[in-house]
Amino acid sequence: MRVAVAMSGGVDSSVAAALLKQAGYEVFGVTMQIWPSDKQAFGGCCGLEAVEDAKRVAYELSIPHYVMDFRDVFTQKVIADFCQEYSLGRTPNPCIRCNQYIKFDALLEKVIGLGADFLATGHYARIEPSPDGYRLLKAIDQSQDQSYFLYTLGQKELKRLLLPIGNLRKAEVRRLATKLGLPTSGKRASQDICFIPDNDYRSFITERIPLKGGEIVDITGKILGRHGGLARYTVGQRHGLGLASGKQLYVLRLDAESNRLVVGTRDQLLRSMFVATQLSWVSGEAVKESTAITAKVRYKAPEVAARLHLSDSRAEVRFIKPQSAVAPGQSVVFYHGDIVLGGGIIDAVLC
Repeated sequence: MRVAVAMSGGVDSSVAAALLKQAGYEVFGVTMQIWPSDKQAFGGCCGLEAVEDAKRVAYELSIPHYVMDFRDVFTQKVIADFCQEYSLGRTPNPCIRCNQYIKFDALLEKVIGLGADFLATGHYARIEPSPDGYRLLKAIDQSQDQSYFLYTLGQKELKRLLLPIGNLRKAEVRRLATKLGLPTSGKRASQDICFIPDNDYRSFITERIPLKGGEIVDITGKILGRHGGLARYTVGQRHGLGLASGKQLYVLRLDAESNRLVVGTRDQLLRSMFVATQLSWVSGEAVKESTAITAKVRYKAPEVAARLHLSDSRAEVRFIKPQSAVAPGQSVVFYHGDIVLGGGIIDAVLC
């Protein structure tokens, strides 16, 4: 069986490739080229350094390695969407878009066309067959779990995917990398958005979309100051508001229609109910409304109990306990225990 391993130049995908080779698969590595040719400063899993690291690991494992060009589709599906969402006062998650449209769509289709039976990645999550199809599960190492980023996967994708390190803890992965002599064993994991130098998304946005200044107001409409363009802010932000106040103020809402930035106290950030659209269900079918679920509205947000009310292609989500900084444009992911049920994009916050 042939397996293409998406190699990012990090320790996780390196160990994934090594484990699959040890298990007897015919393995080859692929690294996606997604940075524009005039931008050599891409970092994280996408830069030139990452390609070189992946090549070094492939050489150490004696497996073929290829670099595949996905620049056009990445620019259209990820970078353009990122800028468009910010221009509308929303907060997108480009890593989820990349997984949905690049890694588990364009790349998967490409490697299957080259004769691979499976695509493998170094994500911390698990895939489990069941009588009803494939299930997507959280990783064993809850502190590293990346299932939030994978909620758009369906049965078509899951049957072709392998996640070799989902049953391992990060410390075990590093020990294995050291034992195997992999050159990435001590490499630090990148936390940045790969296509934004120095993780300065405000400068990145400013260069690509027109910004229009407007009023900063409190929840009563009282004008407190001026903002430099809504795309420079996100819900929950406290620093960089430029306001003189005796209390800490946070961004509560970005009103694109009036071009107003609404701010308030930490307590006023709490929200109980919102609407999600662009729903995706791992099983291919929407869950029953009676299902006991938990929900996450950001990768690092707590997973909390919630109730679902489904109507057509919309989900009305109500938290049992109000949560802070629920931002339109971000993804909400639904769980039942360790099982990823699916998710959607937060469209509107109701209360």
